[in-house]
Amino acid sequence: MRELSLHILDIVTNSLEAGADRIILFIEELASVNRFRIVVHDNGRGMSQEAAQQVLDPFVTSRSTRTVGLGLPLLKMAAEQSGGYLVIKSTVGKGTRVTADFKKNSLNRAPLGDIAETVMNLIIGTPEIHLCYIHKTDKGVFIFDSYWILARMAEQNITLYELTKPVKERILSGLQKINSVG
Repeated sequence: MRELSLHILDIVTNSLEAGADRIILFIEELASVNRFRIVVHDNGRGMSQEAAQQVLDPFVTSRSTRTVGLGLPLLKMAAEQSGGYLVIKSTVGKGTRVTADFKKNSLNRAPLGDIAETVMNLIIGTPEIHLCYIHKTDKGVFIFDSYWILARMAEQNITLYELTKPVKERILSGLQKINSVG
């Protein structure tokens, strides 16, 4: 995948397929320590440590629609190519945490891509899921919680579709604040 936001979409899809109804997406971009980190933590059904290692094998998948599972192996490869690593921690019945670390300044690190569009689509596409998106840079922290959408819908009696543009604008505005030059 050419953009890390597409990897995030894939991991969150895995979380949803594992029955998660609460997902935390944490992105950390710290030039000060040369780190770019993506963490997806869910409360899905989890898996054994053996299964967590097996999902890194591209020829192992739990999906019945195809015989290979490339998402996590490709993310692992992308992290390693930039001098980083991928770790999966999971507990049966409690959930899974996927952490991908990259060297921020590596020429081999794929760009993040349109994370605002990715998060907006995840939130609008799965309103029953509590998604908390946290993005940290050297300049600050932006937090977007999908509960904001439910409150907004109740206040204004509007649909999810009507919130598509305001959600994306709110995310872009928040990201701009933590990425702007001081």
